[in-house]
Amino acid sequence: MIQTELSNVDLYLKRLGYDTPPSPTLDTLRELQSRHTATFPFETLSTMLWVPVPIDLPSVERKVLHEGRGGYCYELNNMFLALLQLLGFEARGITGRVVMGGPEDALTARTHRLSLVTLDGVRYIADVGFGGMVPTAPLRLDTEEEQPTGHEPYRIVRQGSSYALRAKVAGEWRPMYVFDLQVQSDIDYQIGNWYVSTHPDSPFRGQLKVARTGPGVRRTLNNGSYVIHRMGQESERRQLTDADEVIAVLEREFDIRLPQHPELRQVLAQLVSSSERPD
Repeated sequence: MIQTELSNVDLYLKRLGYDTPPSPTLDTLRELQSRHTATFPFETLSTMLWVPVPIDLPSVERKVLHEGRGGYCYELNNMFLALLQLLGFEARGITGRVVMGGPEDALTARTHRLSLVTLDGVRYIADVGFGGMVPTAPLRLDTEEEQPTGHEPYRIVRQGSSYALRAKVAGEWRPMYVFDLQVQSDIDYQIGNWYVSTHPDSPFRGQLKVARTGPGVRRTLNNGSYVIHRMGQESERRQLTDADEVIAVLEREFDIRLPQHPELRQVLAQLVSSSERPD
């Protein structure tokens, strides 16, 4: 039997700064999403090391809440959805296709998981697992107006039976992902996760991608490239030079407890070396 309820809810809420369960309101949803993206980092250490990424709820809870790790959408949004449902939100999982960096009409693999939340008849998407451009506030679904967050503004554009999420970056609206409202089952998430974690064409396979938010700031690490994005300011970029420097950034800036893996330093050193090479 698949476990669909959290077993560590008190610890989960404590990590998010709550002593008691908050009420299922829009203000709570906004605060939860903001705190979640600032507390639990997006990270691909497992796929970088070519190790399995189980996405059942007990495995995700153990990894994130007890082992000091983060995860990607199939982990973070799985755990977040379980929390929303436990708190009394009307919410379910949906999926989409990532088109960031490419044309909005590209039929990429359906490999992103997020949540649909309905409050007082109004529908929102909530997402805590989209890496360096994760929305830090819930976004109303049925409007094409620009929607502010604690970071970049976003908008959702209807495209037939689908929706496109766009973010305003440097004054330009850029596509992030395209999604629809199809009901999803566990096997749908398992297939998407299998592709992301094992397929040779997956952008996460053998790569290190890390992200975490803070008030008015985003921090990202792409192999050896560490960037601090402060809203309204020029980004600060630094090329990390060795495995020790990467480890220090992971621990200090992203609050990640590194996994015990015999090849961790070697893999990090190779990634840093590759990212330093000119194109």
